[in-house]
Amino acid sequence: MHAQVIVLAGPSGAGKSRLAERVGLPVLRLDDFYKSAGDPSLPLITEGANAGIVDWDVPESWLLADAMAALDELCRTGRTEVPVYDISLSARTGWQTLDLGEHRLFVAEGIFAQEVVGRCETAGLLAAAYCVRQHPMVTFWRRLTRDLREHRKPPLVLVRRGLALMRDQQRVVSHAVELGCEPMTSDQAYAAVGRLAV
Repeated sequence: MHAQVIVLAGPSGAGKSRLAERVGLPVLRLDDFYKSAGDPSLPLITEGANAGIVDWDVPESWLLADAMAALDELCRTGRTEVPVYDISLSARTGWQTLDLGEHRLFVAEGIFAQEVVGRCETAGLLAAAYCVRQHPMVTFWRRLTRDLREHRKPPLVLVRRGLALMRDQQRVVSHAVELGCEPMTSDQAYAAVGRLAV
């Protein structure tokens, strides 16, 4: 075994990516394993103002098997090829190599990160799993400003999605905890990772 993974889960906009950069370890972006637009298996929203559009906020819009294969190869060999995903295009745009070098720990983060925790633990790949959380209004504002800045989707879709996610945040955190994540603020998780990396 070359390395183990620290999983950072949590609601969209909670600060997972910012925390992953802050800790200074190699990062596997699990959101790069989204399915591409046009995939017939993509789930659709069936009710409300967004009915008929792809539901990007459920795990069925994401490739769990591909993410686990990358995690397994990274832990066992220290290197893997990962997709590059453009959220504004809803498509893969290429591939890149993630090489851990001499690192014995790395971070995997994304909105579906909790889905890999049990599998990683069973396979002996898991060092720790945290669910990053903060006040729902803070999460809503950070997510909206990020998504608008990056032109991820049309503005009205982003606002509607953001309000729905704000209402759903407690359920998202509870689900991550059920799957093995420890709930923490960003600062608490940063300190916990620091203790692991010593």
